[in-house]
Amino acid sequence: MSRSWKRTPLVIAGAATALAVLTACGGSSEGGSTAPGADGKPVDITFWGWAKGTKEVVDAFNASHTDIKVKYEEIPSGNAGGYAKVSNAVKAGNAPDLASIEYPMLPEFVSQGSLQDIGPLLGDDVKKKFLPQAVELTTLGGKNWAVPFDAAPQAFFYRKDLFEKYGVEVPKTWDDFRKAAEKVKKADAKARIGTFFPDDPSTFQAMAWQAGAQWFKAEGDTWKVNTTDAATTKVSAYWQQLLDDELIRNSASFSPEWTNSLKSGGTIGYLGAAWGAGVLKGTLPEQSGKWAVAPMPTWDGKAASGMLGGSTFAVPKGSEKAKAAVEFAKWMTTTEAGIKARIASGTSSAFPAASELRPAAKQAFDAKYFGGQDIYQVFEDAGASIGANWSWGPSTGTTNSVIKDQFGKVTHGGTTVADAVKAGHEATVAELKKRGLKVEG
Repeated sequence: MSRSWKRTPLVIAGAATALAVLTACGGSSEGGSTAPGADGKPVDITFWGWAKGTKEVVDAFNASHTDIKVKYEEIPSGNAGGYAKVSNAVKAGNAPDLASIEYPMLPEFVSQGSLQDIGPLLGDDVKKKFLPQAVELTTLGGKNWAVPFDAAPQAFFYRKDLFEKYGVEVPKTWDDFRKAAEKVKKADAKARIGTFFPDDPSTFQAMAWQAGAQWFKAEGDTWKVNTTDAATTKVSAYWQQLLDDELIRNSASFSPEWTNSLKSGGTIGYLGAAWGAGVLKGTLPEQSGKWAVAPMPTWDGKAASGMLGGSTFAVPKGSEKAKAAVEFAKWMTTTEAGIKARIASGTSSAFPAASELRPAAKQAFDAKYFGGQDIYQVFEDAGASIGANWSWGPSTGTTNSVIKDQFGKVTHGGTTVADAVKAGHEATVAELKKRGLKVEG
């Protein structure tokens, strides 16, 4: 039997004054008075996103609904240009009616006044369907800014066949992980157990989250920023040593270099999240039956996880069709038809924030790729161990942009992981002060 996700009061939900400052620019729902199909004609809405299986979800919705019709436009993933596209569209007055936004970026969009408060359209009965943590991550200043879709507990994906061939045990601790990395390299000088992604600060942040870090904390009317605390310093030093000893790869996430190394067996592990199962299945169909999923290694051997990504659906400022947009978002996130349409596409392994939909997700996912393993039970257990004290600040874009830039220099020996994170800290503090917010850090 799986453990239930306990309700934990995330820090971001408890600091009312600082969050009130953050959300002062946010708008209230601008389209709540117009009921879908009230005039007998369908309401046409536009939706921007990039997640796997989204087109199939939109097609299923349009085929089963006559009151709302959705026009889907696939945009680059958030950090690859999608967020800039949404932000620019809001400024230009031609934003979509609904957009995918990951949890880390919500405070950024809210602080810019780019989203509408959809609380009145969402309703308490719907919010009760979602994990309390997901609701808290989408609630700022007492207002609801997005409909949670998935949670993204960390997981370790590994080539079961090659682990067995090289006599490598699945690591339970980070010390085990290093020893396993050494054994993999010794068995095959060209093979590595995993990858450091210089282009993806969110993976490193999930590692810090798992270790107990707390980068942002709102107290009173002040934001406390600390991206160089003891937990983060430990994680930085660990990954720096792995890089220095060439025990892991250093290549951009989802790049041809990374993908080809997976195809050739040059990389035999992937430190990812629940959604990574669908990525592997869609990217490496020829390796069906060779992969397995395990809990993330931890520092003390006890279950612990951060969250790597996780997405929501938000209504941008300027949309006059918020009611219809939220109805569509609720269908995607709270109905079996919505989750099955996405996962049946064969490219998604989304782990729903709506707990009651997990059996449907598990049923829809073809587990043959992972040798019939119950991977959703691994995700469920990982989800139960997500650290409670992490929260996202209002300048994630700045934080991630600077860290990403500096991580790229680590590749060439120009800086260290610790220095890159420190640069992100300094840039974050400067940005918050620039916005007129009180900061300690």
